[in-house]
Amino acid sequence: MQIKDLIPWARKDHAPDPKSDDQNPIATLQRDMNRVFEGFWNRVGDFDWPWGGGEAKSDVVETADHVEVSIELPGMEMKDIEVTVTDDILTIKGEKKIERQEEKKGYYLSERSYGAIYRTIPLPPGVDGEKADASFKNGVLTIKLPQTPEAQAKVKRIKVKNA
Repeated sequence: MQIKDLIPWARKDHAPDPKSDDQNPIATLQRDMNRVFEGFWNRVGDFDWPWGGGEAKSDVVETADHVEVSIELPGMEMKDIEVTVTDDILTIKGEKKIERQEEKKGYYLSERSYGAIYRTIPLPPGVDGEKADASFKNGVLTIKLPQTPEAQAKVKRIKVKNA
């Protein structure tokens, strides 16, 4: 007897039985492990991490005369934010550093947290970056970019009829 006689897939007279994913213990284990990790990361993603692990929420709205971008930047101050416009790209950068030290009887506490954001948002053609206006209130940055008169003139309203 040779070693290849002991290996089922090496024998020519016997082909392996393909198992479905429901019967395959390796596939079942993989599916269960994926479910465990997905559940863990979904729950962890909901926390407001002090070092900025949470995702900054942003909205972009285009109206007839301007484009408005709003982005939540909790914990940041106006001095921490930089906004630039080049051609058809709006760039928002922000960075916060928080350090806290506390020394009392019997203990010493030192905490540091860091968070950064970098967003580039493509803008539609016809936005006038020279006349952009930005405001920051209650942790929300709002940027209004007016559209040029030429871009506003190109908007054509189409009447919708009942079919």
